[in-house]
Amino acid sequence: MVRLFVFLAAVQLVLLVLALIGSLSADRVRNMPRALWVLVILAVPLLGPLAYFLLGRPLPPPQEGSPVRRTGRRPSSPDDDPEFLRSMNTEQSRRDRELLAQWERDLDKNDES
Repeated sequence: MVRLFVFLAAVQLVLLVLALIGSLSADRVRNMPRALWVLVILAVPLLGPLAYFLLGRPLPPPQEGSPVRRTGRRPSSPDDDPEFLRSMNTEQSRRDRELLAQWERDLDKNDES
């Protein structure tokens, strides 16, 4: 019976260490902030690391040929996409507008003379 307890304590320690390493080294974690995951892992002996492995680990990137996971609704057209609209207002488009304004001033100046 003592061997079983030692074995379960070792398994719990290994899970704790792996969950801590995983949560601290991952770029992103799911469902809760990283600091809260660390507290859950440390405070709840066996269920904390198991909860992290089931609910907190980031999802792996999709494999080639597998169905694509959609996390949110995608815009139906480019003008509905705020990211696309932000990209339209770049430094190059500002320079293009300034150049066009300069050409229009030059044309107006040539028409007056």
